[in-house]
Amino acid sequence: MFLDRFHSVQNGFVRITPVQASQFAKEIAGDFNPIHDPDARRFCVPGDLLFALVLSRFGLSERMSFCFKALLSKDVGLAFHTPSEERIEVADASGKVYLEVDRSGDTVRDPAVIEDFTRCYVSASGKNFPHTLQPLMESKGVMFNPERPMVMYESMSLALDSLAITSPDLELESADLQDHGKRGQVFLNYRLLSGGQVEGEVTKSLVLSGLRPYNADDMAKVLDHFYQLKARGVDYGSTV
Repeated sequence: MFLDRFHSVQNGFVRITPVQASQFAKEIAGDFNPIHDPDARRFCVPGDLLFALVLSRFGLSERMSFCFKALLSKDVGLAFHTPSEERIEVADASGKVYLEVDRSGDTVRDPAVIEDFTRCYVSASGKNFPHTLQPLMESKGVMFNPERPMVMYESMSLALDSLAITSPDLELESADLQDHGKRGQVFLNYRLLSGGQVEGEVTKSLVLSGLRPYNADDMAKVLDHFYQLKARGVDYGSTV
């Protein structure tokens, strides 16, 4: 399974090291958010990796919604619970829940289908910044804190017309940013294409912290740093 490199199972708990999290973010999602660097002071595991692990364990259902309840830091053992057929919870040993998933409809568990869909889904996430968010913030006249550019998942949902998915692709249909003072909320809507035909929709909600007026010079510095990180590629830092 392609996710084996990005986690381990110890005493029944799933564990993700900072290096594994960073590898997944960069190699699979194309996500160079500094918060996923192993040495980051506020390091957190990519939400897309938790999303991928849920699909690998429970399959892909026709209707699914993912609600992220807390950021996952390093050295946390995770258990995957199913309180009911429709609910999945990802929690630590103390019971703290990091991700809630609701699902309904038919489910496919074919590893090839799930891997193709996962890679498609998370690669679209890697394009959030700068491809989508930078022009969106500029158009709204606001931006995140350039010193601590936090972009965090709040929720994701998908609705599929069919589970017979081939060559999946996500096409951005609309994007909106709502200004709530120091906090911004971004809504992204995608069409899911299968073999070139529309077979469903995917929506994402992101949170931007430290919202402030847009400054082109500050954003240019953020972009320059982003492309430096991307050029550095597989430098995962020193923390394992």
